[in-house]
Amino acid sequence: MESRPPNLPLHSSKPLPRRIFNRLFASLYSAAISALLYHHATTLLRPTTPPFAALSMLTADIILAFMWLNSQAFRINPVVSEPFPENLHHFLNSPEDFPALDVFICTADPSKEPPMGVAATALSAMAYDYPTEKLSVYVSDDGASELTLFALMEAAEFGKEWLPFCKENRVMERCPEAYFGSNSVILNSETRDIKEMYDNMKTRVKDVVERGYIGDEYKSSSKATKTFGKWDKDFTIQDHPPVIHIVLQSSEDKDAARCSMPNLIYVSRQKRHATPHHFKAGALNALVRVSALMTNAPIFLTLDCDMISNDPSTPHKMLCYFMDSSLKSKLAYVQFPVRFNGLNKADIYASEMTRPYHINPVGMNGLLGPDYFGTGTFFNRRAFYGGPSSMIDPELPELNPDYVVNKPINHQFTLELSHQVAMCDYEKHTKWGFKIGFRYGSLVEDFYTGFLLHCDGWKSVFCNPRRAAFLSEMPISLDDVVSQTKRWSVGLLEVSLSKYSPLTYGARYIGPLMAHCYSYYAFGPFWSFPLLVYSFLPQTAMLNNICVFPKASDPWFLLYAFLFLGSYGQDLVEFMLAQGTILRWWSDQRMWMMRVLSSDLFGTSEYILNHLGLTPRGFNVTNKVNDDELRKRYNEGEFHFGLPSPLFVPMSTAAIVNLVAFFVGFFRILSGRSELNELFGQLVVASFGVVNSWPVYEAMVLRKDGGRMPTKITILAVFLAWILFVLFFSLTRI
Repeated sequence: MESRPPNLPLHSSKPLPRRIFNRLFASLYSAAISALLYHHATTLLRPTTPPFAALSMLTADIILAFMWLNSQAFRINPVVSEPFPENLHHFLNSPEDFPALDVFICTADPSKEPPMGVAATALSAMAYDYPTEKLSVYVSDDGASELTLFALMEAAEFGKEWLPFCKENRVMERCPEAYFGSNSVILNSETRDIKEMYDNMKTRVKDVVERGYIGDEYKSSSKATKTFGKWDKDFTIQDHPPVIHIVLQSSEDKDAARCSMPNLIYVSRQKRHATPHHFKAGALNALVRVSALMTNAPIFLTLDCDMISNDPSTPHKMLCYFMDSSLKSKLAYVQFPVRFNGLNKADIYASEMTRPYHINPVGMNGLLGPDYFGTGTFFNRRAFYGGPSSMIDPELPELNPDYVVNKPINHQFTLELSHQVAMCDYEKHTKWGFKIGFRYGSLVEDFYTGFLLHCDGWKSVFCNPRRAAFLSEMPISLDDVVSQTKRWSVGLLEVSLSKYSPLTYGARYIGPLMAHCYSYYAFGPFWSFPLLVYSFLPQTAMLNNICVFPKASDPWFLLYAFLFLGSYGQDLVEFMLAQGTILRWWSDQRMWMMRVLSSDLFGTSEYILNHLGLTPRGFNVTNKVNDDELRKRYNEGEFHFGLPSPLFVPMSTAAIVNLVAFFVGFFRILSGRSELNELFGQLVVASFGVVNSWPVYEAMVLRKDGGRMPTKITILAVFLAWILFVLFFSLTRI
């Protein structure tokens, strides 16, 4: 193997020039916040507004100041990394030089995560430009569905034609669904034949999914009968033995070009009603153990089941970091951004997650590296066994990351031990989930695991190539969006309010800047209190002709204006620099408010109820089924409410309160009963709420389709708005 020639780096790191402006602006904004808190203190000492209102505004602004402080950590030293895969051949001269790579794909519910989608994701990973004898794909099925296994078996047969077709024709979209749906398809006889095979495969999978079971016509061989015979009458999702099925074996299975196929292994760990299974983190740990026994690749990739590979050279970009001798000894993972298929022009649900998936990781890149997103991440297997200089040995020598696998994956000993480590009680009295593997204790196992890996002394890298490495599906109904982020809120509070809080535990091990970065997310649900205050208090005060902001002619009013415009202005600039648009930025800030008033508020309530023992912890799988009517409505830029979800109540109530307050305040000023100078600030806040609430008004009044706001939610919101007005009126008279 040749050494790397000089002046041919594997990657580069470039600090962004805007970090200087960020630091200067942070100094100015800090002074403005200090002045605001001073103004609050003088207001409390010389009350001109009701004490409860002044105290609520002070508390809200203290929380906002804390969250702003956390956000500045991302802006201190943003760094962009760029890999140079064209230089990789100086390190890797032949297929034997490539490190083995395992791919972990997780699915949990075939009704929400269609088996055909899981199969498409597996195919896209199997088709990487990577030595196939070094590539293994593991699919964890926590839904324990024979339908998912059937889809994988069908995909394996189709893959024997698909993989050589992709490589011979240099296809970039190696997910067949993405390829045949793109504009780059050249329709010739070969392409038509491949498409016909794929359509036939989809038809067979669709047939068994619609039936809900595997028909006898698909069990023509004794092997198939034995495989699917495991799903007997006693087999249920929450109570079943471990199922490990080798769909493809690299040493035995060949494609149409007589080249080896990658390994493809189906894993469904054992479940028992009385045994905690730790949700996705538990599934990933089962894969870590099973894969250690079968292939034990030093690097593995974690993918959600709907996250297809969009660039077959992605592993080469990843290796530019893992092959760097100056970096790899402390490198835990390389994180690629999450990007989405089929976003509408305005991205009405802010599914792109521009700040957490594109802007903030660049800021963390200049520190210890980005947090773990839960998907699109290449891991150093060694990172899950203690810190870089403090290896923790697992309970079995075969699970050691340095263990050399010398048996084929279908060897009886390997299969027996694999079933053993996939048992639900295997982790008892071991360090799995606490010191080894993905960490338990939070519903956001990705965030929590990344945080603790950094605390253990590891680093990470954010790699954002021009061509998206992965493409994912996103929720296209509002209920799915806010339900998903509600689960995140619960999980984040499980971290922030634990002994591993970033503010305390994190500050000791990763320093104040990284601690504030993690605190920005971990304390994110705390946004709900200040947003509740600003959504209701100034508006109800205006209805009672009470001022809570300085007069427009008062110099203190300029301070409020600067704080608001400065924060929003900086956010807009960063959004635009991240290749965003003004339209999508508007959707992003609107959805942030809608999520805070629904997901964060209800997530906080659920966290409290969980800790009081009144409700059990739960993990709701996000719906990834594409509904034609929903898709049409989404493509037209219309919000889909539809269900009478309690999550819609706070945002609907806020929309009504802001609308009533705006018109009442406006007409009071026109009639001369109030002065514009006194109520200008509250009128601006109410009008801002009204403009952002347009989708809610439209769904309440103007729309008659299936995505409109349910009538019971509208009635409840009106009732709560009236209660708030009466309550405020009563408090001001005390």
